[in-house]
Amino acid sequence: MTVIEDFVGNFAEPQRSVLLQMRRMILTVLPEAEECIYYGIPCFKVAGKGVAGFNAYRMHNSYFPFSGQVFKAMASQVAGFKTTSGALHFSKDECLSQDLVRLLIETRLAQIAEVSAHAK
Repeated sequence: MTVIEDFVGNFAEPQRSVLLQMRRMILTVLPEAEECIYYGIPCFKVAGKGVAGFNAYRMHNSYFPFSGQVFKAMASQVAGFKTTSGALHFSKDECLSQDLVRLLIETRLAQIAEVSAHAK
């Protein structure tokens, strides 16, 4: 069992199943990602950078891109969701779509690449 599966195992249904589904979707896009607990939440890192994360809360689940710029870059795609600067809230009993998860991850990876390119 991975550290994320163990962490998610503490939640009641339906959130546990939704978050395990989210884990599988993220790993479909990032099969080589490091799975860890970062800032107290399940996180997927690539080259040491947080790319995707999630957690369960009393009234919703949240997706975390580990960047305040991802949702700004995807304003039209996330317009139907409640967002904060760092989190996208979604249903306790229904996962985000695979297409949206892929786009969130691709946007974050592009931002990381851009920052790295400017740092050189």
